[in-house]
Amino acid sequence: MVETVILLIVCLLPLPLLVGWLFDRWLGDPAGLPHPIVGFGKLIAAGERHWNRGTHRQLKGGLLAAGLIFGVWIELYILVWTLRFMALASLMTEHRLMMWLFATALLCIETAAVFYSLAGKTLTDEVHEVFRAVDRSVEAGRRQVARIVGRDTANLTPQEIRTAALETLAENLSDGIVAPIFWYVLLGVPGMMAYKMVNTLDSMIGYRTERYRRFGCVAARIDDVANWIPARLTVLLMILVARRPRLLRFVLRFGPRHASPNSGWPEAALAGILNCRFGGTHDYFGETVYKPYIGTNDRELTTADMQKAIAINRRVEIACVVLAICLRTLCILGQIGIFRILP
Repeated sequence: MVETVILLIVCLLPLPLLVGWLFDRWLGDPAGLPHPIVGFGKLIAAGERHWNRGTHRQLKGGLLAAGLIFGVWIELYILVWTLRFMALASLMTEHRLMMWLFATALLCIETAAVFYSLAGKTLTDEVHEVFRAVDRSVEAGRRQVARIVGRDTANLTPQEIRTAALETLAENLSDGIVAPIFWYVLLGVPGMMAYKMVNTLDSMIGYRTERYRRFGCVAARIDDVANWIPARLTVLLMILVARRPRLLRFVLRFGPRHASPNSGWPEAALAGILNCRFGGTHDYFGETVYKPYIGTNDRELTTADMQKAIAINRRVEIACVVLAICLRTLCILGQIGIFRILP
């Protein structure tokens, strides 16, 4: 009986989410370790080099995106359910050693997937370093912010560097924390990793430039759909942890102004919390792109603003993880009929 309960906890309950998140808070992205997202990037780059040419680029880009997303999901789905089945089968046949081996392998794989899917500590550390670097010199700030943004940074002013860092912090609170956890709750680890492929595709080929406009448009639309609910959930969590219910009116006013159907929402929430202004004209791969302003107070951003923004991020992380664990646990307990034996 005890072994059955332990196996259910390992195989079904969201223990990997908690452990993986704690590892992310502790380690971030340690240098030198192999990272599956780097592998995703190499696959996308190889596909883009071979297919982003000639005719039917939109079709070829869509096939690449769909194939990679489905491929990641199906591989992890088969792996996870095979390990679960083998663990449960070993328990039924009283092969306790094999049961523990399969259960441990499952726990390690799912925990590693969660750890690699979340980007909380790494991003907040990077934003902190951007503010430290720009305080030393503009050139140092430009080099540091180039690590976390897709725009050209060669001509950014100190204010634009700080703005870019905080915009990225807000956007990636949704992309790097809330959205992966959202898809974990819905589809488990396979769904979480499939989402990371969606996000990686968008970050590499989802630009409205001459090179990627046709080839990456399907990937960009898939990313829009995958992030629609998480972006708005991020706003609600930001309002909750900031204890600013009136902020919703500000977000509803400025969030839809962004060219992206999702990015403007968490950016608007952070702009409202900090009482500042995001947006403006930026250069991407040598092309100028205008982004409508989010907020009206064009004031200088400071280190205190960065610290406040990071504090909001951390509170949202905690709230999101707690909420996800509760929802996932309730769903799983309901599926295995635990409520039938409760009074």
